[in-house]
Amino acid sequence: MYRTHHCNQLRAADIGAAATLAGWVHMHRDLGGVIFVDLRDREGITQVVFRPEEQPEITKLAHTLRQEDVIQVSGHVAARIEGQANMSMTTGEIELVADALRILNRADVLPFPIDGEAANEDLRLSYRFFDLRRPQMTRNLRMRHRVTKATRDYLDEQGFLEIETPILSKSTPEGARDFLVPSRVAPGKFYALPQAPQQYKQLLMVGGIEKYFQIAKCFRDEDLRADRQPEFTQIDIEASFIRPEDIFALVEGMLVAIFRASLSVEVPTPFPRLTWREAMDQFGSDKPDRRFAMNLVDLADVFSDSSFKMFRGALDSGGAVKAINAKRFAGITTGQLEDLTTMAKHYGAKGLAFIKAENGEWKSPIVKFFTPEERAVLTQTLAIEEGDLVLFAADKWEVVCEVLGRLRVRIAEVQKLTDGSDTLDFLWVTEFPLMAFDAAEDKWNAVHHPFTRPKAEDVPLIERGEFGDARAEAYDVVLNGVEIGGGSIRIHEPELQAKMFAALGVSAEDQQTMFGHILRAFRLGAPPHGGIAMGLDRMVMLICGEQSIREVMAFPKNNRGQDLMSQSP
Repeated sequence: MYRTHHCNQLRAADIGAAATLAGWVHMHRDLGGVIFVDLRDREGITQVVFRPEEQPEITKLAHTLRQEDVIQVSGHVAARIEGQANMSMTTGEIELVADALRILNRADVLPFPIDGEAANEDLRLSYRFFDLRRPQMTRNLRMRHRVTKATRDYLDEQGFLEIETPILSKSTPEGARDFLVPSRVAPGKFYALPQAPQQYKQLLMVGGIEKYFQIAKCFRDEDLRADRQPEFTQIDIEASFIRPEDIFALVEGMLVAIFRASLSVEVPTPFPRLTWREAMDQFGSDKPDRRFAMNLVDLADVFSDSSFKMFRGALDSGGAVKAINAKRFAGITTGQLEDLTTMAKHYGAKGLAFIKAENGEWKSPIVKFFTPEERAVLTQTLAIEEGDLVLFAADKWEVVCEVLGRLRVRIAEVQKLTDGSDTLDFLWVTEFPLMAFDAAEDKWNAVHHPFTRPKAEDVPLIERGEFGDARAEAYDVVLNGVEIGGGSIRIHEPELQAKMFAALGVSAEDQQTMFGHILRAFRLGAPPHGGIAMGLDRMVMLICGEQSIREVMAFPKNNRGQDLMSQSP
């Protein structure tokens, strides 16, 4: 055998015992002819000592070792010399005194240090097989395993079956571009890699499976960023005869199990809930980070009769006026304020009105338009104090919420309001809009997908053509401002599905071309069903405290969609 113990196993109780270890040379030191090697494997590090007075030949061989050489070493466990114990290591009380050494493989010059500051990302990804030896990467992949195992164990206990769905499938409208695979046997035709197993899991419900899950690979040809990859993994769940409350309880229980297994923390349940409108109104985001304040404050009552045309005009046209108070941020630099203004304009604002409370006065070009009464009410409503920065938005409600929500998050980043926070703020966001109007295409589109069920009381709105007011039986679960899962109750009746397709402008011919298989299934006794998909990569990223999902995937693509290691594509 290559080893009797791993490198994080030997303790003081093993002193005097024989042992054989195998691993990589993590550190190599020559102290007056005595060679010390820190030997590392996946589990940890053990110090090995080669003494020339006892084993001159193997000590001579040990002298040739270099960092990351792969070796096997045998010897006996001994206590470290008095005063030399390293209590920061779990094996720090002992060392292995070597009497045999076998070099299993030599390492060339290393592309970057294994234990120093991480190299630039492209270099790391070019040598990902080497980068994976870094303790941080080993820890992250071990954590990912714990999350997937806890998921499987929990869902198995709840009676769910893990079932694989096809990778080569048909293109369906999921919101992003498909990756296409040409068919050799059908020239000119293509398979699509699944953006999600959405239709297959619904068909499994028609097939009477009732409780399905899958750790599913999904593929989307979309622009990349820190929390996106062209191929990613999701925890896919679907169940029959289920309501939103059942989904909430199931997912909350699963997350309790996941965080207990991964971080040894207890997550309180039930999670708080906000409707989509409440989340947007209060935080300007459908995935709000509530670990810091700075909520959006509605100022319609303050400016409904104001002579300030910018605010009064927005209200008179049916829009909104809101503000956020960035406490202790009046010292913002001119450059930072310009960046915030640019951001506001990017998300639809015409500009960015502000007030700095400095040196006992309000500094702003708009203050001269406020009456003393308006200033007094603003002070009280926004809790304005010395050193505060107040930012305003006046426009359509959607634009105001989006702009201030983005500014809120950006200011929190600049002020480092969540740095060092160990808070786990779980939240359900419910009642998303069912449809959204695309002005460029001059048509209504499903916010999620065309099989999302409208709330029962909103079906008449669809029948009357009031699509923008219809809400969906859709829900997202959010952690610390990051959406980690989303799902919905599905339409299972052909009649209601026909109304939805009519609202979306999908012709009868297109219905059969794109969805004929699932529509036929719905006419053969489809049960009520619903589900959710959880972003595994994103959740593990948050658990590990990383800023990019690339840090929790074994072989990710870089931010240009390239695998630099294998030169693909």
